Amino acid sequence: MIIVITPEEFVQDEAEIINELFQEGLDLLHVRKPFINKEAMSDFIQKIDLQFHSQLVLHNQYDLAEIFNISRLHFREIDRENNLYKSFQNKIISTSVHDIEAFNELNEDWEYAFLSPVFPSISKKGYGKESTVLNDIKKRNNSKVKLIALGGINENNINKISDNNVDGLALLGAIWENDAPLEVFRKCRQNIFY
Repeated sequence: MIIVITPEEFVQDEAEIINELFQEGLDLLHVRKPFINKEAMSDFIQKIDLQFHSQLVLHNQYDLAEIFNISRLHFREIDRENNLYKSFQNKIISTSVHDIEAFNELNEDWEYAFLSPVFPSISKKGYGKESTVLNDIKKRNNSKVKLIALGGINENNINKISDNNVDGLALLGAIWENDAPLEVFRKCRQNIFY
């Protein structure tokens, strides 16, 4: 499974690129726009082809899920710890963790969890330089929740991910900080072995 996470701020032609990514075989898109209001988020979602709305995952503005028939919601670590997700019944939920111990403690409420940073981040300079997540994945003992690798993944190191005990990966900086995001996505798909 390949997931793409949107950048926090809008980028030029973002919705068009997203539609093309879905046409290229993108599995899920995490809409992560923490600084935009409900109206701007609604306008953004409307620019994404209706046929792909079932593959959208909201990180905020959860009430828009009903309006756009979106069944997937993502909750930050702090939201999970505060049980915010429990008020959303009949939704597919995911979360984020930053160490394998936290991942191993997740229960079957969660379809998958991002585990990061696997490599030094592309979008957050300096973040993850000392990370041991890639090695720590070997300590995975939770098979109830899918593990999605995140952080610094690109077309050049993606094969190191697929050799490990993961169920998918998420791309952010590799896509949005590149002049040819579709080409990068194609190369990533070619280099992954799930």
